[in-house]
Amino acid sequence: MKTNRVNEVLQFQNGQAFEEKLTAILAQENNGENAVIALLDVDEFMHVNDDFGNEAGDQVLIALGQYLQAGIEGKGEIYRIQGDEFGILFNGDIEKEDAFLLMESLRSGLNIALPDGEKITISAGIAAAFEDATRYQELFRKAESAMFRVKYASKNKVALCREEKMVPKTSHYTSDQLKRLSKLSKREGIGEAILLREALDMLLKRYDV
Repeated sequence: MKTNRVNEVLQFQNGQAFEEKLTAILAQENNGENAVIALLDVDEFMHVNDDFGNEAGDQVLIALGQYLQAGIEGKGEIYRIQGDEFGILFNGDIEKEDAFLLMESLRSGLNIALPDGEKITISAGIAAAFEDATRYQELFRKAESAMFRVKYASKNKVALCREEKMVPKTSHYTSDQLKRLSKLSKREGIGEAILLREALDMLLKRYDV
């Protein structure tokens, strides 16, 4: 995919800018600034490039980006995280429920067709700073997990992140790994469970599961 063409037309900030902006907001918790994010991507986008070519894939992303920009209407900032994944950082006066309703409206109103006439669909996940997580990695992971949850279930939906049930897997790690994990947790001031969830999500994403 010719990512430069998509970036040049849309002129959205990238994933790094998304992380920097959110990290800065999360660092100022006492200011009371709210931050709700949505992550979304195109369902079965790989097939768009495979079946119709990269140019068609680019056109889909450009059309989607422009559609999102018009639909947000000053209610937030849109970022192109990577590939067909977009991130939206909503303005501080928007609550999570409002963001959900707006994303649901955008999802249901989407009308972008492929060369064969089939309409594309999107899946999205939503998470709120401080309410769902206080670190960027955890907040991003929760929104993305919500997105993947619907993608692998039925697609074409918007989901709020939900409380996660922990299952002990201590026997799956060596004593050396657990010692190193404990050391990392203390050094970074981050819970061991959070670090393990982040690592596992990275692994699953790498293998497209």
